[in-house]
Amino acid sequence: MNLISAHRAPAEKLGHFLENNQNVNKEGLIESGYVVEIEEQIQGCFSLERVDEGVYWLKQLYITKAEAAKLPVLLESILNLAKEQHAKKVYVQSHQPVVDMLLEALQFHPQKEKVSVGKPNQKEGNWWTYNVS
Repeated sequence: MNLISAHRAPAEKLGHFLENNQNVNKEGLIESGYVVEIEEQIQGCFSLERVDEGVYWLKQLYITKAEAAKLPVLLESILNLAKEQHAKKVYVQSHQPVVDMLLEALQFHPQKEKVSVGKPNQKEGNWWTYNVS
């Protein structure tokens, strides 16, 4: 599994991935995102957006159904990337109960109140935080 800055990903592979996954925000991905390459094909993506000094927001996390079993490894790789960027805290908003369970297993902490890291009126969901050591 390789994490590649989206703006450095091969154009043909990125175009093919975006064509087959139209729910991905192309502009946001290219601006602050990464693609996940598995066996020489792009199988997922995410954005790790800096919102404050040492604070990042993991958003637009996506992996294809065929590679969904690799989600825990992907999340750990993202946390390592955040650590390399000197992150102290990573926020993520989950919209699925199975992702909530995974985040809890990876020692993310649920937030009781909405987190204000992005645009107002974000979709409903559960906010989680991870303290990077």
